[in-house]
Amino acid sequence: MQEFLMYLHLSTVLPCVPLGAYLLAAGKGGGIHKSLGKIYMSLMVFTALVALFIQAQVGPQWLGHFGWIHMFCLLTLYSVPTALLAIRRGDVRRHRYKLWALYLGAIGIAGGFAFWPGRFLHKLFFT
Repeated sequence: MQEFLMYLHLSTVLPCVPLGAYLLAAGKGGGIHKSLGKIYMSLMVFTALVALFIQAQVGPQWLGHFGWIHMFCLLTLYSVPTALLAIRRGDVRRHRYKLWALYLGAIGIAGGFAFWPGRFLHKLFFT
């Protein structure tokens, strides 16, 4: 079951890498940005929820399940709704900040840690 969850997590986060980069770099506020943003945010929330069910394999565990990397799930589950709320209130600056932090933290940093020795992607690509 853990391996299935890891592949499910990977299959939902991988499209977020180029999609999030595009959204951060491309024009803002138009219909395409809004549509792709909804897809991106939905995938990120689903990815975070799936990750919560994956047991930590490296480092210390809390409650016999959660590890440090699960903190990025909390970042995602906090950032997405607060970014949506910010843009609905017209606070473009806060919306931009939340989504840059989400991309850099949840995809950049957590993605980088995913290749740490002993973790799933390290085993998948390097052993």
